[in-house]
Amino acid sequence: MEWTESLRKAICYMEAHLLEDIRAEDVAEEVHISPFYLQKGFSIVTGYSIGEYLRSRRLYLAALDVAAGNEKIIDLAYKYGYETPESFTKAFTRFHGAAPVQIKKDTGKIRPFLPLKIRLEVKGGTDMDVTVEKKKGFQVIGFERIFSAEDSYQKIPEFWAEYSKKYGTLWEKGRQPENAVEETVVNCEVGEYGICIDDLGEQVSCGKFRYLIAGIYTGGEIPEGMKVYELPELEWACFRCVGAMPGALQSVNTRIFKEWLPGNPEYEVARYVNVEWYSKGDMSSNDYESAIWLPVKKVSR
Repeated sequence: MEWTESLRKAICYMEAHLLEDIRAEDVAEEVHISPFYLQKGFSIVTGYSIGEYLRSRRLYLAALDVAAGNEKIIDLAYKYGYETPESFTKAFTRFHGAAPVQIKKDTGKIRPFLPLKIRLEVKGGTDMDVTVEKKKGFQVIGFERIFSAEDSYQKIPEFWAEYSKKYGTLWEKGRQPENAVEETVVNCEVGEYGICIDDLGEQVSCGKFRYLIAGIYTGGEIPEGMKVYELPELEWACFRCVGAMPGALQSVNTRIFKEWLPGNPEYEVARYVNVEWYSKGDMSSNDYESAIWLPVKKVSR
């Protein structure tokens, strides 16, 4: 399904099931897209996570019900998916800036939140430096952390900063590995790849995904605290990035979802993983090179 149409269908599905206990995983299944890519793309294009969108729409409709005055707070709480009237009132007040009793007296305090309409204007998508190629499967080894799609743009660079502080000196002249982990970091060139994987089951529906700072696994014992992951043979859309980190990479990532996917109906996202490649050198340099690999497949007609 074409990317823009997938987002529109996702919104239609959410609107039709606002009063049901649906999760991002349910929406992704409906539009046949990985939960990770749906949530990532939805957030980049709209500025909201799927969870935020559902909560905001429900709280807006709840305010209309409060203004109508036909239902009790306890009934509205259960209707809109809250376990207690207290939790509903707290969320309601935080969203509208006014408690239900205040909204009932002054409907002008209602914060409107209408259904989103997807209108993507493709600008410069054809100017992106991208090639589509098949790559053989390979294994990587590295350090893993779980992130949320909502704040990954802030948290992942912090993860890299921690990694660089602890292991960055291994690349300096004369610094020798002192243990099995450090030997693996050097031998496997851990830090060449950053890999997002959305195989966390129910946590995926909450916007969680695994992220590995990794290098090519060359075999042997896996040191404690490190993880191995196997990437199968896939066709990848490889986007070249030039510029200081993390801004250059994040900028290209945003353009992929706002420009390249909407402007290239020939391809769709194929699997639940994507790869960031990093060259050696000064990441703060304006000519630093990196890349994003997105697994794709041709759309069947």
